[in-house]
Amino acid sequence: MDEEFSMEDPTQLLEAASDFAHYPGVLTDAAARDFLKRFPLPAIINALQTKFDVPDLENTLTACLERLFKTKFGASLIPQYMSFVQVGLQADSQAVRSLACKTVTCLLGELDNDTDVAAHLIIEYNVYPLLIDCLVNGNEQVAAAAMDAIKKLAYSPKGMEIIFPSAREDATDLRTLALHCSSLGRVRVMALVVKLFSVSRSAASIIYNLNLLNLLEAEITNADDTLVTLSVLELLYELAETEHSTEFFSKTNLLQLLSSIISNNSMEAILRSRAMTIIGRLLSKEIIFSFIDESCLKTVISSIDGRLKSLESSDRDECETALEALGYIGMSIPGAALLLSGSSPVARHVIYAAFDRQGPQGHGKQLAALHALGNICGETRSENNIILNSEAEENLRRLVYEVASKSSKFTPSGLFLSVLQHDSEIRLAGYRMISGLVARSWCLMEICSKQEIINMVIDPSTETTKIGMEARHNCCKAIHKALMQSSKLSLDPGLAAIDAKLQEAIAMGPYLVKKHVEAQPVVMTAERF
Repeated sequence: MDEEFSMEDPTQLLEAASDFAHYPGVLTDAAARDFLKRFPLPAIINALQTKFDVPDLENTLTACLERLFKTKFGASLIPQYMSFVQVGLQADSQAVRSLACKTVTCLLGELDNDTDVAAHLIIEYNVYPLLIDCLVNGNEQVAAAAMDAIKKLAYSPKGMEIIFPSAREDATDLRTLALHCSSLGRVRVMALVVKLFSVSRSAASIIYNLNLLNLLEAEITNADDTLVTLSVLELLYELAETEHSTEFFSKTNLLQLLSSIISNNSMEAILRSRAMTIIGRLLSKEIIFSFIDESCLKTVISSIDGRLKSLESSDRDECETALEALGYIGMSIPGAALLLSGSSPVARHVIYAAFDRQGPQGHGKQLAALHALGNICGETRSENNIILNSEAEENLRRLVYEVASKSSKFTPSGLFLSVLQHDSEIRLAGYRMISGLVARSWCLMEICSKQEIINMVIDPSTETTKIGMEARHNCCKAIHKALMQSSKLSLDPGLAAIDAKLQEAIAMGPYLVKKHVEAQPVVMTAERF
């Protein structure tokens, strides 16, 4: 089919493009070549730029071209059509602008091994400023596509030079943009900063040295718009998940600002909850403790502690978030030790909540506390990193016995059994808690003093879900390992009998397997007529 024919009658092109765009499988280079033999790329572009009065033509052609450029063959053609990309980035149509942004991403993917060529094309056709304009002024789909393209550009040194030139240019300087655009545009610029931060440590270093993280600090400091502040907190959450975030996070005031949000009673509860979650995620990484001094860490943790003290029963969602945050902090050795240090350890809230159901409404709080206690006790840590320092261990033991003495169960073993007698979610958290706690000799003896606990953890029929069966089985293995390391095993026949049962349960595996039933002969009396 020649170009003139397609321009006069786009119906056939529309049908073929729809089939190509919605092809259910992976499109091969051969399929792309075959399609372009029938409909040359200039014909498709001209049809897209011509305002035909054909329903859904634009959406169909942009979807078709998007899939075409994602093939290796289609991407190889992009350098020849950079003028189309340039025009597309400035189009009135949001669908065409989105396509143009995605085409830049495909171009950069095709030229990964030749960054000089890609950078030359980006500069020659003034693509980067146009991408920035799409980011700030495009609709949601266009902005997302532009951000992806800029992030892809940042993976090469030449690309980083384009994004962060030695001589700042006002038109594309991210700080200048953020200060002069709308609140939505400002959030998008900050989102781009976070995306670029995640690319590499060198990119993160450039962003830090250019004080671009201060944009997020300033937004939190001037938290007068809840929606904008929440958006920035979501970006901080994403930043906290980045591998190299701890080093640079610690050099900013972000931790202190998050603490101030948590301590501010006039703030929306959703903002306080998000701030607690971010702090928990950050402090779950052991490396951060080498960058932040202990006094700062104690201040941060005490903000969560203070929040827990002030919460009422009506604030149970926020309370659950606070407990979850403490659980994340307790995943690392230094974090767990901090939570269990001092005369009034922060972890006391976790331990009390773990064994205090407070009726049906307390289910979520108890569940969060049990999982948090499992983390603090070392269920997620390696075998050699479970036991904490002497002060933390003594406080842990003291608090568990203190809670037990104030309850109707009187002993820790009674508390553990009570947890395992609850619903499946609570039991799962209970298995995790016991798996971590049982590494302590006092807890091991408490566990072994209740035959009902042993019976539950060795019984494969106790759980019916895969995750529950695996948690029960892991609990079996943890108790067995603790017994094997105990000096009392060889001296106490009762403990040896328990260990034998545990070994048998471990050998059976985590899942319930029906015992093989031998065929039994059936004896019947002969029928008489």
